[in-house]
Amino acid sequence: MAYVYVTGHRNPDTDTIASAIGYAEYKNLVDPDNTYAAARLGEPNAQTRWALEKSGAEPPKLLKHIMLRVKDVMKTDIVVASRDDPLRNVGLAMAKNDVSQIPIVDEKGTLIGIVTERNLARMYIRESREASTFAGTPVSVGSMVEVLEGELLAGEDKETSGKLWVISMSVDSMGASMEPGDIVVVGDRRKAQEKAIELGAGVMVVSNGRRPDDEVLRLAEEKGVTVILSPLDSYVTSRMIQLSVPCWEVMNPDPLTVSPDDLLSDITQQVMEVHYRAAVAVDEERRPLGIVTRTDLLNPEPRRVLLVDHAEVGQSVPGVENAQIVEILDHHHIGDIETNTPIAATFDPVGSTATLVVERYRRSGLEPERPTAMMLLAAVLSDTVILNSPTTTDRDREVVKYLEELLGLDAEKFGMEMFESSSDVSGLSAKQIVERDAKEYTLKNGEKMSISQIETVGPGLLSRKDELVAELEKKREDNGYLLSALMVTDITRGGTELLCVGERSIVERAFDRKAEDGVIDLPGVMSRKKQVAPKLLAAF
Repeated sequence: MAYVYVTGHRNPDTDTIASAIGYAEYKNLVDPDNTYAAARLGEPNAQTRWALEKSGAEPPKLLKHIMLRVKDVMKTDIVVASRDDPLRNVGLAMAKNDVSQIPIVDEKGTLIGIVTERNLARMYIRESREASTFAGTPVSVGSMVEVLEGELLAGEDKETSGKLWVISMSVDSMGASMEPGDIVVVGDRRKAQEKAIELGAGVMVVSNGRRPDDEVLRLAEEKGVTVILSPLDSYVTSRMIQLSVPCWEVMNPDPLTVSPDDLLSDITQQVMEVHYRAAVAVDEERRPLGIVTRTDLLNPEPRRVLLVDHAEVGQSVPGVENAQIVEILDHHHIGDIETNTPIAATFDPVGSTATLVVERYRRSGLEPERPTAMMLLAAVLSDTVILNSPTTTDRDREVVKYLEELLGLDAEKFGMEMFESSSDVSGLSAKQIVERDAKEYTLKNGEKMSISQIETVGPGLLSRKDELVAELEKKREDNGYLLSALMVTDITRGGTELLCVGERSIVERAFDRKAEDGVIDLPGVMSRKKQVAPKLLAAF
C-alpha cells in the first residue's frame, strides 16, 4: 500500500495539527488501499499542546523533509550469507533471487563484506591458468560434500589445504605432480583410486556416482584418506570443489554502506562509483537492513504527501516541489504549489480547515474518534476565535454545534479555557513569540514578507514591544523580507495591535492608520487570513 503523509504548514498551529490528525484518520477509513499518516513540520505551540493533552490525541510525528531517503527505495527482502558459507551456496542464492551481490555477515549478524558476481568471475579467471590450490584457504570436507550434494564414504570431516587434481593421466605418471594431502578427483578407475590412496591423497572424490569397491574403501581407511562420492562428472565435480571454499575468501571486505535515513541525493554518486553499483543499508549495529542499487535510483517513485491548511511552497515541507502531492484541503488563498498531474484540491472560504474535515466525516456517515473530535473542535474555535472572527461562517457554527453535541461539552467554555491556558507567554523569548505562528507570503514581484500572529487575553504583551520589534527586524534581515509583522490579537477586546518592520509606510497606507510608537492599532481585526494578509498582499 502507498504511504501518504498528511501535513499542514511550518510553525504549526492548532488547526494545522488537528486537520492533519483528523483528515489522516478519515482518509484511512474511506481509502483502505493507502495508508495515511499525520505529520507535523515543527513543534506544537502552547495552545496546541493544551489541546493534545486535553483530548488525549497522539501528536503527529515530526517530518523534517519529504525528500526521498534510502529506506523509501531499498529492497528489504535481502538475502545474506555467513562468512563461512561455501561460495557455491552464495552463487546459487544470487541466481535464485536474481541479485548481483549478497552481503556477508559474521556470527552476530554484523556486516563484514559483500560477494558480487565480479568476485565469482575473478575466481574462475584466477584458477584458469594453474592448478587450483587451497593453501591460502583450507576447505572442509563437509563443505565439499554439501556443494557436491555427495556422500562421505570414508574418513571424517576435516580441512584440507592441498592442490586439486582431476586424474585423466595414466596411473604410472600420477606421482609426478601430486603430493600427499592433495585433493584427487577420479572416475571409476580402481587402479587410479588405489594409486591416489598410496600417494597419500588427503581427499579422494569419486565422480559419476560410481561407488568404489569395498576393498578400496578399506584401504582408504587404513591410510587415513577421506573418500567422497560425487554424483557429478569429473569436470563439474572439480569446479564445484573450487566453490566449496568459504565465501570470505573472495568477498569485498569493505562494502559501501549507507543509513536508511540518508537522502538519495547524497548517496547516488557513491553508488555509481563502486563496481557493483549498490550499497548496503545498515542499522547502528552495522546489521544489514536492505540493499539499494543503481536501478533503484533511476526514476524512483517520489514520496506522497497530502497538504492541509496551506498551499504555499514556503510554508510547506522541505522538498515538496519534488514530492507527489495527492490532494490539497485548505481554507486560505490558492498559493504557489504546482503539481504534475491533476489532483483533488479544495480551497473553501470557511473559518478553519478543521471545518472542512468534519464536513467530510458527516457526508460519509462517519464519526471521528473522541480524541480526534476534540482536536477538531479546538481547531475551529482557535481559528475563529471562539466563533468571533470575521472569517467565521454558518458552516463553522454548524460544525461546532455538531462537535459540542458529539462530545457532550460546552464549546464556548471549552474555547475560553483553551485560550486562557495558552495566553501566558511570559516564559517565551521574543524569538519564540515571533516564530510561534509565522507564515511567509510571496508577493507579485517575487519578494517575500512574513506575518506572525499570537492571541492573548489582555494587552500585557505590548510591554515587550521593543524586544519584539528587534526580533522582527532580525527575522526580516535574515530572510530578506520586505516586511515582517506580528499581530498581537486580544480576544477579550476583539482587536489587534500590529507590530511591523520594513516597508511600514505601505502598511500604514493599506490600513489607513498611522503607527504610534511602532504599533498600528487595528480595532475589530482578528483574522490574518481575511483582514490582514489580503490587504498587505494587495498593497505590495
